[in-house]
Amino acid sequence: MSVTGGLLTGRLALVTGGASGIGRAICRTFAREGAKIAVVDINRNGAEETRSMLTNSSDHFSVATDVSSSASVADMLSQIQGKFTATPSIVVNAAGIIKDKSLLKMTEADFDQVISVNLKGTYLVTQAAVRAMKETKVQEGSVVNISSIVGKGGNIGQTNYAASKAGVIGLTKTVAKEMARYNIRVNSILPGMIETQMTASIPDEIAQLVKMLIPMARFGKPEEVAEVCAFLASPRASYITGQAVEVTGGLSF
Repeated sequence: MSVTGGLLTGRLALVTGGASGIGRAICRTFAREGAKIAVVDINRNGAEETRSMLTNSSDHFSVATDVSSSASVADMLSQIQGKFTATPSIVVNAAGIIKDKSLLKMTEADFDQVISVNLKGTYLVTQAAVRAMKETKVQEGSVVNISSIVGKGGNIGQTNYAASKAGVIGLTKTVAKEMARYNIRVNSILPGMIETQMTASIPDEIAQLVKMLIPMARFGKPEEVAEVCAFLASPRASYITGQAVEVTGGLSF
C-alpha cells in the first residue's frame, strides 16, 4: 500500500531505539505518514523486526548501532546515506536504558552506562546528523529527542536516569538555538508513564498507586507519544523549536 499526502511524505527519518517500545511506535507512525525509515538499535534482530512491520517495508532500512560509540554512529550514518543516497532530514533519539537503584546502592558503572546511552548517545547522534544536514543543505531539518517527565521532576531510585533525561532537555534547548539559523528545529518530548518494557516490571500495586497520581488515571500508549513526535517532525510544527513537550496524561511535577 502506498502512502500519499501523509505528514512526512518524501522525508527520510533516522529513529534510534527503534527495536521496541516508543521507538518502534515512532517508526510505525512515521512510515504510515509516508516517511522512509532508518530503524536504528543495538538489537539487530529487533531493528529488523520493526522494519518488517512497516508500511511498504522494502522502502525502509535497519542498522545495528551502539549510540554511545562515535565510531558506531559514524558508520551508521554512512550506511544510511549509502542506502538512500540522501541525508536524513528527521532524527528521533529514542534509544534509552534504565539501571534503577537508590543513590546509596547505585554503582559508578550503573551511572556511567545510563548517561552514556541516554545522554551521550543523544549528543553523538544529534551532532553527526545535524552536521550532515548542514553540509548537504537539507531544506527543513527536525530533531526530536525523547526525554522523560522524570528529567523535570526526578524520581526515587532513578538518579542516573533522571540526570540523563534532564541533560537531554538542556542539550535540546541549546542545540535548538545553535541550529535555528540552518532551519533545523530541535525539540524534546517528556513522556510520563507509558506502557513499555520499562514499565511492565512495575508491581501491579505500585502501578495502581501511580495511576492515582495521573489525572487521566491510566498509563499512556507508545503510539500516543509517536503521534506527538510525528507532529513535531512535520511542517505543521514549523515555528516550534527548543521546546519540551509533556505527554503525561496530566501527570506533572
